[in-house]
Amino acid sequence: MRYDIRLKLEYAYDAPVSGGRHLVRVFPITLPGIQRVIASSLDLAPQPTEHSEFADFFGSRVVSLTYRQPHDKLEIAMAARVEVTRRDATIDFSPDLAGLSAQLAANWDMSATAPHHYTGPSPRISIDPAITEYARQSLSNTRTVKEAANDLCLRIHEDFAYDGDATLVDTPVAEAFSLRRGVCQDFAHIMIAGLRGLGIPAGYVSGFLRTIPPEGKPRLEGADAMHAWVKVWCGEEAGWIEFDPTNAIRAGQDHIVIGYGRDYSDVAPIVGVLRSAGGHEASQAVDVLEVA
Repeated sequence: MRYDIRLKLEYAYDAPVSGGRHLVRVFPITLPGIQRVIASSLDLAPQPTEHSEFADFFGSRVVSLTYRQPHDKLEIAMAARVEVTRRDATIDFSPDLAGLSAQLAANWDMSATAPHHYTGPSPRISIDPAITEYARQSLSNTRTVKEAANDLCLRIHEDFAYDGDATLVDTPVAEAFSLRRGVCQDFAHIMIAGLRGLGIPAGYVSGFLRTIPPEGKPRLEGADAMHAWVKVWCGEEAGWIEFDPTNAIRAGQDHIVIGYGRDYSDVAPIVGVLRSAGGHEASQAVDVLEVA
C-alpha cells in the first residue's frame, strides 16, 4: 500500500513570541519490513533563523528549529509518500511469562530496539498497582505473551470510552485509568503501564492512521489523525509486535509509524521553549490518501 500523507500544525499566539527553540517529530521513518519513505518535505512559516536535522536515540527523524525574530503564529506543513509493507505474523512464537523473563534476563542488547529500555517507569508512565492488577487478568485465560497482550488490547477497547474532552496531553496514566475514558495516547499509556507491571517490555508508537468514512459518506479533508499505539516485546523469536488498543486491532496496513519511544514524551510532535506574554491556540489537520 502506498499513501500520500499531509500534516498541518498551526499555533496562533496571543502576542508576538520570540526566542523559540523547538524539536519537531512529524516525519514518517523507513523501517525494513514495515514501511519505506519514498519522499518527504517540510514547509515552515515563518522561516527559522536556524534549522537542522538529526536522528534521536530511538531512530526518529527530528527537526531542530530556532527562531530569534518575533512572530505571532507558527505553521508546520509536512508532506510524505510512504509505502507500507507490514505483514501480519499468524504463528505465535512467543513464550509464556516465565519464559519471557528468562529470555529478558539473558538478553544483553542495549541498542535502541533492546527490550530493556521499555521495562520500568518512564517520564509519562508509572508502574501503578491498580493497572498492573487489571493487566494481570489477561494472564488467566491465555498461554503466551502475545495472547496476553492481545487480550489486554481488546479489554481496554471494551472497558474504556473514547472521549476527547476527558483528558489533556499531560493527564497522568493513573488518572486516565481511573476515569475509564480518554484518547489513543491514554489507552496506549495504560496498556504499556499494565504490561510493564507484569514484566513485559512495552513501548509507545507515534504515527498516522488512515481512516475510512462510513459507507455512502464523503471523505472529509483533514479528517484523518495522528495516532498512538503500542509495541510489545514478545520474546527472542517473535520480537516486537504492535497492538492498537483504541481500535482493538493489530497494527496493519493503515498504520504509518513516525517513531518509537518509552512514552509520549519521547515522540511528541513538537516540544520546545519560547518567550511569550500570553497563551496560544493550536490546530491540527491530517490527510492520509491511498495512492492507486
